[in-house]
Amino acid sequence: MRTIGQHRDDVAALVAPVLAGLGAEPRATDELAVDGGAGHGHRLLAAAVTSPVPLPPFDNSQMDGFAVRVAETGQDLRVVAPIPAGVVPAPLSAGTAAPIMTGARIPDGADAVFPVEATAPGAFPAALDLAHVTVPADLVPGTFVRATGSDLPLGASIAPTGAPITPALLGALASAGVSTVQVRRPPRVLVVSTGSELQGADADAATIGDANGIALRAALAEVGVASRTVRVPDDVDAFVAALDGAVGEWADLVLTTGGISAGAYEVVRQALEPRGLVVTSVAMQPGGPQALGTVVLGGRAVPVLSFPGNPVSALVSFEVFLRPLLAPLVGLPADRPVQVLPAAAAASSPPGKHQVRRGQVVDGRVHFVGGPSSHLLAHYAAATHLVHVPVGVDTVEPGDALTVWSLR
Repeated sequence: MRTIGQHRDDVAALVAPVLAGLGAEPRATDELAVDGGAGHGHRLLAAAVTSPVPLPPFDNSQMDGFAVRVAETGQDLRVVAPIPAGVVPAPLSAGTAAPIMTGARIPDGADAVFPVEATAPGAFPAALDLAHVTVPADLVPGTFVRATGSDLPLGASIAPTGAPITPALLGALASAGVSTVQVRRPPRVLVVSTGSELQGADADAATIGDANGIALRAALAEVGVASRTVRVPDDVDAFVAALDGAVGEWADLVLTTGGISAGAYEVVRQALEPRGLVVTSVAMQPGGPQALGTVVLGGRAVPVLSFPGNPVSALVSFEVFLRPLLAPLVGLPADRPVQVLPAAAAASSPPGKHQVRRGQVVDGRVHFVGGPSSHLLAHYAAATHLVHVPVGVDTVEPGDALTVWSLR
């Protein structure tokens, strides 16, 4: 029986060429429309972006007030037509002050703004009725003026290669008039759910929902990975035909669930072991049966990673073996937040295996949620943490220190 560390190393070696290729291949980029970029926080820039204009692109007012000349401080000036945002104003003549709104362009000739609160009405629109205003004596050039390029000069970097697509970055790109950017293409994983009991596999059989396919696609989406699902019955010929058709040129990695244990209808093992899939056992509960290898599917060699079929086993396997490799691709930490906390209650564990229990942290103590069985998916859904009981421990007593990973 292999250790978790040994299997993690082999999984990393299996997918390393795929992950390296995503940063090198010309085809490994997508074009992202800035105005449609909402929800793409897991995408990273494939190339640096520089500003085609200075930001702001023109001197504009920092507040609602009056555009004036500093040389005329302390003087009584005639009020001229107001300047709303979005227009190019006429030059400001000597001896005049122009009401100006926040964000509006500073007229030529003006070099400062004083706030409308410095007038008797104290606010617009009432202050628009003023015939004259007195310029405060303490004004200096640039007062309440957002200078051209004060956020970014022309040609300056908006974001470097590898920067994540954040709301602020999308806003900065839009401000600069950048309409599209090149982003790194995410890994593409074909998720294969096996079992004639799955809904849609055999309408005449007792069926269950495809928990693994749905859950793993959601887990992949959390780390920015594109995925598709194919469901196949426990039939070797149908399984191979389905994979050959689904892999195509699309999939970077095939992730299967189920079909690798010691039963009579272990379709993944029966179909792919002769093609190079290595089935092994890892000292972990749940998630003991594992398999991996490079297999020719659809006419090309594709890395295949196989998890057990029980849904908790599949999700725990993803957290332990695959998520740490994928998360850094979108700027997320490889590891979940980790704490070492005391157990709130006793529990047992097989001493020869690393047990991964589900739990919640309440008042600084670890409370187990449900038992260790790998079918207890509802208990997994209620958990906020994965709780690790290491190899060699057969009993956990209240107060014993346990390592926990925060899931949310």
